Amino acid sequence: MKNIRVTSLVLALGAASTAAFAQTVAPSKGNPATPSAELRKNVDQVLDSALAEHRIVGAVVLVARDGKVAYRRAVGLADRERGRAMKLDTVFRYSSVSKPIVTAAALALVDRGTLKLDDPVTKWLPAFRPKYSGAEPEITIRELLTHTSGLGYKFAEKAGGPYHRANVSDGFDELRISLDENLRRLSSVELFTKPGTEWRYSLSIDVLGAVIERAAKKPLQIATAELITHPLGMRDTAFSVHGSEDLAAPYYNADPEPKLMADPQVVPFLEGELVYSPSRALDRKAYPSGGAGMVGSAGDVLRLLECIRKGGAPVLSASSAAAMMTNQIGERAGPQPGVGFGFGGAVVVDPEAAQSPQSRGTWTWGGIYGHTWFVDPARKLTVVLLTNTALEGMIGKLTTDLRDAVYASEP
Repeated sequence: MKNIRVTSLVLALGAASTAAFAQTVAPSKGNPATPSAELRKNVDQVLDSALAEHRIVGAVVLVARDGKVAYRRAVGLADRERGRAMKLDTVFRYSSVSKPIVTAAALALVDRGTLKLDDPVTKWLPAFRPKYSGAEPEITIRELLTHTSGLGYKFAEKAGGPYHRANVSDGFDELRISLDENLRRLSSVELFTKPGTEWRYSLSIDVLGAVIERAAKKPLQIATAELITHPLGMRDTAFSVHGSEDLAAPYYNADPEPKLMADPQVVPFLEGELVYSPSRALDRKAYPSGGAGMVGSAGDVLRLLECIRKGGAPVLSASSAAAMMTNQIGERAGPQPGVGFGFGGAVVVDPEAAQSPQSRGTWTWGGIYGHTWFVDPARKLTVVLLTNTALEGMIGKLTTDLRDAVYASEP
């Protein structure tokens, strides 16, 4: 990209070759595979309707079938106020799309023997000792990866809850504190559940980011780049950007059309509220949130997902890649009926209970700035939707309409 640059930490990695990944997402030289007329018609209709009904401001959609890009389209505006069109290489605030990237970095360290899934977190973070019922239970790396650590998110609790009282950062808000300070605050709050007993979406991946820093003996930005983004040629993906020229402006759902986010911007969600700070993406002093802090393009996300689907090379072992797409929480209740959780995303374990056309074993998640992705290994199908409109692009009508349009077009 012309105007976007990763941090100087990532630039310091130099210009190592990415040829090993060059064929992971075909076709090469920017020539998309010929899409089926039905796929293009169905997905175009979904996107055009979302724009016409003012549910989104802009979006990028990529669909890959068996490693070939079968559909790609950028629609709407990246910045409505400046009249800047959305482009295929527009950069977005990833929010939780960061999680599979940082998760993959941790598993790369597991493959190297640097980390072990059953290591206690205190091996790497001796001061991180949140309590439960008066005791200090052991939290493992595996429990961080699966969100069974007993930790939570501030946005998921009511105002005045323990995370609010401790002033914990969710990693995408206006609090400008260090990662060490956020871990101190997080550790001061009692765990919601005993580690290993229940699934609860949480700041676990932010804690994991600190573990990666200690284990790799380098900042998370450098470790993630060396282990994942640089070898995969994810040139637009980093923890901050130098300028906003190619960064999508952020919007949130409102009538009669989405509104531009302020900074901070409060959006009601569940029993609590999401507090966004769009300027974090431009603030290199904001701590690198492993769960919500990265930025990048739809093409980069597709590269990562296809790498995992095809077996992990050149960044992960086949067993680690398969583990990411395998339910890791057993019979514990997951995010919704019929859905468990792997490493980095949810896993459909019962399509009928999940009320989804996706195959058993589909790996999926999203991001609170307005994103959704899924990988259906059985059908060799990968879909990426990045929008600049929260929360329509994560849990709105667009997400199910797009999913259903893709499956209605499957041969």
